[in-house]
Amino acid sequence: MNEQQEQTVAQEVNITPEAAKEILKIRAENQIPDSHALRMGVKEGGCCGISYVLGFDEKAAETDKIFQAEGITVYVDAASLMHLSGATLEFVSGPNGSGFKFDNPNDQKSCGCGDSDCGDGGCCG
Repeated sequence: MNEQQEQTVAQEVNITPEAAKEILKIRAENQIPDSHALRMGVKEGGCCGISYVLGFDEKAAETDKIFQAEGITVYVDAASLMHLSGATLEFVSGPNGSGFKFDNPNDQKSCGCGDSDCGDGGCCG
């Protein structure tokens, strides 16, 4: 991937400073090596069609987009990137607990279950 491609991807998926802090905290608490990148993705299923996936991965796949956001190396597979384009990963705290949340302009509606792409009807009705 050339520098221009990396810049374009980095502008498409963002991480807030609060989310980055929590990612680094999780990495440290679980003794995950710094060489492992954050993997963002989506998978089919759940009550609304897709759900978000976060984890750590040692190696990128050949088709992954690789970029830096808030000092964290991120891997996103090409199929997930079309769903995550323009999204921001946040870490939120509230009366119902705390956790990661994707603020995604591609979602028409989102469920409390963390799934997205509910559309009309479905669980979000």
